[in-house]
Amino acid sequence: MEQVDVVVIGAGAAGMFCAAQAGQGGCRVLLLDNGKKTGRKILMSGGGRCNFTNLYAEPAAYLSENPHFCKSALARYTQWDFIDLVNRYNIAWHEKTLGQLFCDDSATQIVSLLDKECELGNVDVRLRSEISDVQKTEDGFIIKVNGSTVSTHSLVIASGGLSMPGLGASPLGYRLAEQFGLKVLPTRAGLVPFTLHKPLLDHLQTLSGVSVPAVLTAQDGTVFRESILFTHRGMSGPAVLQLSSYWQPGEFVSVNLLPDVDLAAFLNAQRQEHPNQSLKNTLAMQLPKRLVECLQTLGQLPDVTLKQLNVPQQAELVEQLQNWQVQPNGTEGYRTAEVTLGGVDTRELSSKTMAAAKVPGLYFIGEVVDVTGWLGGYNFQWAWSSAWACAQDLISRPKGAK
Repeated sequence: MEQVDVVVIGAGAAGMFCAAQAGQGGCRVLLLDNGKKTGRKILMSGGGRCNFTNLYAEPAAYLSENPHFCKSALARYTQWDFIDLVNRYNIAWHEKTLGQLFCDDSATQIVSLLDKECELGNVDVRLRSEISDVQKTEDGFIIKVNGSTVSTHSLVIASGGLSMPGLGASPLGYRLAEQFGLKVLPTRAGLVPFTLHKPLLDHLQTLSGVSVPAVLTAQDGTVFRESILFTHRGMSGPAVLQLSSYWQPGEFVSVNLLPDVDLAAFLNAQRQEHPNQSLKNTLAMQLPKRLVECLQTLGQLPDVTLKQLNVPQQAELVEQLQNWQVQPNGTEGYRTAEVTLGGVDTRELSSKTMAAAKVPGLYFIGEVVDVTGWLGGYNFQWAWSSAWACAQDLISRPKGAK
């Protein structure tokens, strides 16, 4: 039987980084993945340029039933630590908006960095690996993979969540957690576009491709200020993706289409100068014309001139445009979701090491854990931080390989 110190399941961001760190720390590491190549989700992230961290990564940007859980790992391996690693590999990067850091060239550079780090740690990477059984032993774990058997002292689950099944997502991590008696919190799609009910969808479909800056507010009071994008299925864009993690089915979302405009003052000023100008053409000075026409078709804008717009109509108009109540039908689900909310209950794990309290030698890192970051590099930073914390504990453990 083959024997190693550590088996890491999942060659994504967290798994590769953990395997590399543990290997460089002296562990004999086997990294398993069911795909044809490493880092598949990394390669398509950030529009192919990988938004690898965020300058403002901090615990407040993460959702979890235990919001304190992520603090230790994020403090011990920070965004600055990963930026330093990126700089050591001479990867050019830039800040896009709101602290989001992207490769100047390609996401392949981050995967190449992780591949190289694994090489430096003499990590044995095995792709197209199908795991059929995992059992606990007195000394560690026995894993059956592709018909062979591997014995390991420590087992790290970095198998990710259910988002983007086309990239190999599977519930393996949750199944293993439950197999070993760990609680798994309900999962749902996060950072995902909204779908809309008819007839609203029929109207807004005509706006597919139109983007506008906006402020969105969830029913729990969470607010995001970024752009929204109308699509043929509903609404997307950074603000929508962010808010989707805080939205619950049946709830309304408040949309402020003109967050930087004193709309009443603007209309009054325009009425003084151009009383015979149509309301539609006036609003088209502030919003895309197609959006104004659509809102008029929806009956949210009266077909009048400015001098015909009376006080109650203007008050209602301001409310419609700056507190537009939209009730999503749902989300596009895991197919297009960037992350999975929920997962392995953090109360089952050590926040310092990511180790399962009930099962010596078992660890969970990255997206499989109930820690989900905002859009913009936060989830990659959780991958690096949780992986690093786990690796430090693996290095300190007695080695199980002969």
